[in-house]
Amino acid sequence: MTIQAGRSFGAQSMAAPLKRVLMRPAESAMRRADRSEWHYGPGFDPARAGQQHKAFAALVAASGAALEWLPDADDGLSDSVFTHDPSLMTDHGAVILSMGKALRRTEPALHEAAYQRLGIPVLGRIEGAGQVEGGDCVWVDANTLAIGRGVRTNQSGIEQMTGILAPFGVEVLGYDLPLWMGEEACLHLMSVISPLADDLALVHSSLLPAAFYQLLRARGIKLVEGDRQEFHDSFGLSLNVLPTAPREVIAVAGFPKTAAAMEAAGCRVQTFEADALCIACEGGPTCLTRPVWRA
Repeated sequence: MTIQAGRSFGAQSMAAPLKRVLMRPAESAMRRADRSEWHYGPGFDPARAGQQHKAFAALVAASGAALEWLPDADDGLSDSVFTHDPSLMTDHGAVILSMGKALRRTEPALHEAAYQRLGIPVLGRIEGAGQVEGGDCVWVDANTLAIGRGVRTNQSGIEQMTGILAPFGVEVLGYDLPLWMGEEACLHLMSVISPLADDLALVHSSLLPAAFYQLLRARGIKLVEGDRQEFHDSFGLSLNVLPTAPREVIAVAGFPKTAAAMEAAGCRVQTFEADALCIACEGGPTCLTRPVWRA
């Protein structure tokens, strides 16, 4: 397929300037969330989470990205604010994913409806027994997609993704993830790596699959080690940062050592208070966004 001239979608880089992004307001979606049902921490507060989400959205908008909002509805889909997971964007269109968390199974339909409204083609869907969540997908470069195989993404899903992307010259590589803190405390591949530029990434190397670590090094990607204690204290959220452009990132406030490591690597770091939203709900700035267009 030829890439459409003048298109306004496509994201086979994870750090190119963010032009368009899919988000969902937390204020309504999380209003009636049952903390135990959704596996949220004791710091969860729906009103504060809504305010913190608004502050984050303002930072994303200030970067120059256009915000495309999923329907603002009190429909009980609390995790739907984490729009990174139910779909994947390529330079040729979207792939509709299948969620490993049962409470999130209906979310991909929200994304497919949004893409239809926005005029963005859908290349395929992960179906049947297959499961892939966006948090397990990392573009190493425009022709290589790494996928973490763990509690939310399985081999059937990886094989389906391989079939969908092969016609476009994309190689899909699967890597096994550790169980870490158990099935409920999800560890995605992106829990242990956040691209900061096409040749730079923030990592928690002790949880990186060894073969993936070797691939990153072989591709010339410089790895910045996040502070290990901050990673532990934040349940991994200190590592979850959103690039709005190469070396321009948004991070959760309160983790100065990790921010300093990124700054030492040439990054500009903006932060927002996110204890009631990101720390409590196990989803950071990257999770709160589905990039639709990076260019």
